[in-house]
Amino acid sequence: MTTLPPRQKVIPCLWFDKQAEEAANFYASLLPDSRVDSVIRAPGDYPSGQSGDVLVVEFTLAGSRYTALNGGPHFKFSEAVSLQIDCEDQAEVDRLTEALSAVPEAEQCGWVKDRYGLSWQIVPYALPRLLADPDEKVRKRVFEAMMQMKRLNVAELERAARE
Repeated sequence: MTTLPPRQKVIPCLWFDKQAEEAANFYASLLPDSRVDSVIRAPGDYPSGQSGDVLVVEFTLAGSRYTALNGGPHFKFSEAVSLQIDCEDQAEVDRLTEALSAVPEAEQCGWVKDRYGLSWQIVPYALPRLLADPDEKVRKRVFEAMMQMKRLNVAELERAARE
């Protein structure tokens, strides 16, 4: 019997063609408090696949539960949904951008697309703080600086706030 992490009311389900287990293992390798919790395989009489094929992978990513489904090639990820990672500092922004960005030409304002087509927002904690500054001129300068960046740069965002 598999032991699942504590209950979570809303669990995002990510649709993959056949890479659910590979993707879950990859994502879990990137962040602390992450792991693959269970792999559910097709029964012997599964109508549209092979017995033993991976159907569903339940995994925890930074303490939150997710499901990865091998649903076939019918649906693809789009930028309409992304996962956002709150980063402590520039080193974490750089490490995660390097690990997740498989389509460098799609990078914009900290958004990256991974090898499975899933979009991520790699956001330094400093950005929402700077964008919430009470001075509208500071917010405008930070926003304009951010819009020029592919990978978010904390030092440049802070410099824009001070100018």
